[in-house]
Amino acid sequence: MHRTINPAILYFGTPVVLVSSLNEDGSPNLAPMSSAWWLGSRCLLGFGARSKTPRNIIRTGECVLNLPSANLAGMVDRLALTTASNPVPEFKLNRGYRHEPDKFGCSGFTAVPSDRVQPPRALECPVQLEATLKHVHPIADESDDLRGRLVSLEVHIERVHVDESIQFDGDPDRIDPDKWRPLIMSFQHFYGLGPRLRDSRLATIPESAYRPQALSIEPIVSR
Repeated sequence: MHRTINPAILYFGTPVVLVSSLNEDGSPNLAPMSSAWWLGSRCLLGFGARSKTPRNIIRTGECVLNLPSANLAGMVDRLALTTASNPVPEFKLNRGYRHEPDKFGCSGFTAVPSDRVQPPRALECPVQLEATLKHVHPIADESDDLRGRLVSLEVHIERVHVDESIQFDGDPDRIDPDKWRPLIMSFQHFYGLGPRLRDSRLATIPESAYRPQALSIEPIVSR
């Protein structure tokens, strides 16, 4: 029997993303989040608009999306309730946050240079996506209570780095889902993926079919 409920959050289960960005003084920031989804080479990132990370990305136009594997849950959890904002905003103080200027240091992740953007990558994460900001989408602007408090950032993935341990055998441009075990956040708790349940008919479509192709333009022939 289904029952009608009124949950405070709707985090049914999404990958954890460690977003690296640059603070005003050039120091790196590293923030965990899980409101992210991908379509093609774009990713939508959902944030509280008053948080440091979206402000950094909007100011600089760049970030790196580091995807931790399930075995890195302990390191990710060290970033919980920390913020690069100083002073700590009152709404975060009320939730138990503290100011932490060295996010990489406190978590144990290693900052390594990126190729195309200024924010560093997190070495230990098996997937690292360098990205540039393309659009800022306000969320819930029609609500008097939420207007200005939520924002979605649309970023374009400029470069993909993956650990060789999760590459598909015989096709290095593919990630093997049987080897990749992302860290999942579900209703504020950490989980990992189990083994494959069954084959999917959708998987019969080659991944290459989803790669954007250049428009085919008929040549102009002089007559």
